[in-house]
Amino acid sequence: MKIATFNINGIKARLPRLLEWLEEKQPDIACLQEIKTSDETFPAAEIEAAGYGATWHGQKGFNGVAILAKGQQPIERMKGLPDDPDPTHSRYIEADIGDLIVGCIYLPNGNPQPGPKFDYKLAWFDRLIDHAATLWTTERPTILCGDYNVIPTSSTDDTFSERAMATDALTQPESRAAFRRLCNAGWTDALRTIHPHGPAYTFWDYQAGAWQRDAGFRIDHLMLSPTAADRLLDAGVDKDTRGKEKASDHAPTWITLRD
Repeated sequence: MKIATFNINGIKARLPRLLEWLEEKQPDIACLQEIKTSDETFPAAEIEAAGYGATWHGQKGFNGVAILAKGQQPIERMKGLPDDPDPTHSRYIEADIGDLIVGCIYLPNGNPQPGPKFDYKLAWFDRLIDHAATLWTTERPTILCGDYNVIPTSSTDDTFSERAMATDALTQPESRAAFRRLCNAGWTDALRTIHPHGPAYTFWDYQAGAWQRDAGFRIDHLMLSPTAADRLLDAGVDKDTRGKEKASDHAPTWITLRD
């Protein structure tokens, strides 16, 4: 089973690229972030024609998340995190797909920092960690995946330049500490488990020739509960997708699990 996370950066603007990727890579489950469309204007018909059922939590022009499942309809469990610090933002959706629980995450960016946006980022991360602990008690295989907006380490394995990102909310000690708290609670960083060394970038900015210079960083993560991690076979990044015309600034990041 192949499960992918993909910040699409506007599903209507990138719909041809999304449909192309679904056809080429055939993920069984695809979690999308920054769909940037309302519930009413989500392209459900096009997604269905591609062979996928979908559930989504939209927001006009901003944020928005969706879960797609090949050949079946995801069974929605919730929209939004419990005790979300700002429920007007569409940043989380959760579904049952077969025996899996799948949570799709678009964690706040937090810039500029310090300030209220950074405070919101950390508060939202706290709520996510609390909810992850609740999911843990189900003992079901669970994947919490998406755009975490956290570069986990200062290594060039995770960022092209720690110096260039030094004042960014993605690299702050508080952001990294929250990510470590999730890892230390027993959630497995799937991509780093399969590829412990070397750059594994998932994002390249549109500015300053970042793609052409390979000036990227790793902010898209698939975090696995123990029963999901036991089934982990492979992981990777569909980097070539980022190089296509009118591409998202993120590349799809994926895992395969033993059925």
